[in-house]
Amino acid sequence: MQPFADAVARDFPERFQLIRTPFSGLAEAFEESGKAKLDGAVFDIGVSSMQLDQAERGFSFASDGTLDMRMGQEGPSAADLLNTAEESRIADVLYHYGEERAARRIARAIVAARPLTTTAQLAEVVQSCLPRPKPGQSHPATRSFQAIRIWVNDEFRQLVDGLSAAERALKPGGKLAVVSFHSHEDRIVKRFMQGRANAAGGGSRY
Repeated sequence: MQPFADAVARDFPERFQLIRTPFSGLAEAFEESGKAKLDGAVFDIGVSSMQLDQAERGFSFASDGTLDMRMGQEGPSAADLLNTAEESRIADVLYHYGEERAARRIARAIVAARPLTTTAQLAEVVQSCLPRPKPGQSHPATRSFQAIRIWVNDEFRQLVDGLSAAERALKPGGKLAVVSFHSHEDRIVKRFMQGRANAAGGGSRY
């Protein structure tokens, strides 16, 4: 991410500034930058190929790496949470965040396999609990890795707080666009925008 940001900064020195902050800190970070209110904000929810391709970040089951999954370097890692949380908590995360039907079975296997330290170990545990995928189906660990990443980064709470932060940072008539990939995220965004549209009497700037 940093090399890409550096390249953009070189090409557009007067128009680009990289500020590292979670979605929830958008309003404060923008205010501290000394700029006026935002004309628009775009939230791209989820991970990028740049993050997935870095095995040491621990986001992907495609290559072995440290079981981390943190967007930043603060707070507990995926390994920290999986190695200490109660089985019922892990099952709830897999079911609600990943819509994984075999959540209880996988959670039980994770607890039995502790300590887990790498993505390959986690992927193997999940695979052992599920049928072999048919041609064209996604990897068996896809939903579990997604759920754990959301848990580690508190992504749904960040989205809720980020939407409110964007509202505070936008100038009147400003635009907010959100790209989401998860049904839960989609519901959060729709509820937020519908609520603001109703408050505005049918009109909205979102």
